[in-house]
Amino acid sequence: MKLRAIFYVLCILSRTVLAQDNPVTLRVGENYRLYPGSVNQTEVFIVNSPLNQDILFSACNTLNFIPFFISEGIFVTTDGGQNWRGNDTCTGEPIAFHGGDPGIVIDKNGTFILTRLGRSPFVGLYSHYSTDNGQTWSSQQVISTDDLERASLISDTHPSSTYYGRTYAAWVKFAPPFPLSFSFTDDGATSWSIPVPVNNPTHRSSGGDLAMGPNGEIYACWAGVTDVTPFKEIQVGFAVSATGGSDWNVIENAFPVNGITGILPNKDNIRVNGLPTMDVDLTDGPRQGWIYIVTGQKDLPPAGHDPDIILNRSTDGGISWSAGIRVNQDPLNNGKDQYFPSVHVDHYGGVNVIFYDDRNTTTDSTGVFLARSTDGGDTWKEVELSDHNFKPTPIGGLGQGYQGDNIDITSADSTLWPVWMDNSTGIYQIWTSPVAFSSIQAIDGPFSDVGFKIYPNPTTGITNYELRITKEGDVSLELFNLTGELEKTLLDGRFGPGLVKGSFDAGAGQDKRQFPPGVYLVRITVSGRSTTKKLVFLE
Repeated sequence: MKLRAIFYVLCILSRTVLAQDNPVTLRVGENYRLYPGSVNQTEVFIVNSPLNQDILFSACNTLNFIPFFISEGIFVTTDGGQNWRGNDTCTGEPIAFHGGDPGIVIDKNGTFILTRLGRSPFVGLYSHYSTDNGQTWSSQQVISTDDLERASLISDTHPSSTYYGRTYAAWVKFAPPFPLSFSFTDDGATSWSIPVPVNNPTHRSSGGDLAMGPNGEIYACWAGVTDVTPFKEIQVGFAVSATGGSDWNVIENAFPVNGITGILPNKDNIRVNGLPTMDVDLTDGPRQGWIYIVTGQKDLPPAGHDPDIILNRSTDGGISWSAGIRVNQDPLNNGKDQYFPSVHVDHYGGVNVIFYDDRNTTTDSTGVFLARSTDGGDTWKEVELSDHNFKPTPIGGLGQGYQGDNIDITSADSTLWPVWMDNSTGIYQIWTSPVAFSSIQAIDGPFSDVGFKIYPNPTTGITNYELRITKEGDVSLELFNLTGELEKTLLDGRFGPGLVKGSFDAGAGQDKRQFPPGVYLVRITVSGRSTTKKLVFLE
């Protein structure tokens, strides 16, 4: 679908709140659907490529009941969101037995990995991979044949990590004691390790999530829930592994919560949850390694009597956790509902939380808000992302009140990418409103787009680079081909603040071409944090 450049022009003014009661104004972008379809698109996810920030991969449940259809939608942009292509069906065989509930990630080689549930006789968790940016998919690979929840995926893309390139999956097994289970792949989802439990819970687990630490640690979180329906969230569990998942340090009750699992009567009895989502600050800034978890809660301060978004953070690798911090800044106990939060820490160290919010509409409808903190969650700015509201209604056939169970957010070099489901067209579809960092307050990083230049591009010979370093650190500049193989290390050393210039010959050299014509990737890494640009070599 062709998208106009105007989508990046942030043109609609929205009133927001900073630190409880100080009004400020931010701009939001035009809303649009990633890939309009004829079936319901729910439970939306989005990730970006560690090799190329212009590549974004979004997936969702795709559902229809007359005739019956369930699968995983695949939606991809390779040009930074100007164009999206997609399919309402993941085409990995056997197509007829897909069960939805996707988990997605892109690994260090640019391989797209998707996990999903299976339908009888293929009950369990299965994976597919794509090496051509989601155009074609492998046949299914069995991860587990247990009855289970959707899996969360994360991939180790830190070159200095012992387990660089390993991709991890975690899910809750539907059998006593309902543990969080875990598996990994070292070969791009061609094969997986035998699943093992992470914990041995006293309260059944629900809704696992994964994140990577700055040194290759794996962090896992989940909700501990009551033993009877509606399985209300009462605590958040947390685990960390520094050994690639071989062993875990587990805290079953990292902090208490009072989740909102149940229904929202004002919104046609849609089903909601208070399950945790998690992310980690991977910058080289003052909050490197801080872990952030958000949940939907009520009736447990700082949450009020209506659903609020609550953040807890750890500054010591998950050993201890802060008291809850209320993310949404509307007045407490005002009868407004905030639910389905998702958290993402961008490359500036900004903490971004997206959630549904009805403060600017009637109680039977909702919009979508973004809250952003540049001080580790102490204070928040908010902006309404949605340029229209919608009335949530259940989708029949999937249990009481089902409208999907989550929304999501990620970022590229210059843009935040939130995605959510909205039924304003008559069926649920994936919507977005890209937010340029230039339009919001950002935290200074060790480099930015203007601080990393390659020219000329395309090039036939001598290629120049300029790096403007704002903070002393270890700097490397590497050239990769599109399969992820390192072609040349252009720069490797420790540099203080200032401008670093250099060049290399992409042309003939002494007797022959040094590099064949084609597209290459130039990656700069400053103190463990990377960004990548494309470079084209011509004849």
